[in-house]
Amino acid sequence: MQILQPPGFAKPKGYSNGIVAKGRLVFVAGQVGWNAQEKFETSDFAGQARQALKNIVAILAEAGAGPEHVCRMNWYVADAKEYNSSLRELGAAYRDVMGRNFPVMTALQVAGFVEAGAKLEIEVTAVLPD
Repeated sequence: MQILQPPGFAKPKGYSNGIVAKGRLVFVAGQVGWNAQEKFETSDFAGQARQALKNIVAILAEAGAGPEHVCRMNWYVADAKEYNSSLRELGAAYRDVMGRNFPVMTALQVAGFVEAGAKLEIEVTAVLPD
């Protein structure tokens, strides 16, 4: 993957402005913060984010991919204020699970989720090199 950073653009914090990649695409459906048995173990925003990221890593592993192959991430959050007030804990959870890979990201506040109790949902696209 090649990070795209136009001259004069401020360096983004925690994500990339653009990425170009070549290889086999891996699409991961939106993951909420529940465990493999579809049970929420916490109502904490950062805790649910950590679990959703762990779910993503487990799915990526099925394709022979890892966090380093993620090039796009979409975050859907129920409460933008809760997201913003959890940034320190969220950043720690992200680094613990995803490492230092910072793909392109979008974050949107949504009205709610199909899964009662979910505070966020994350979907990703990864590229395995040829």
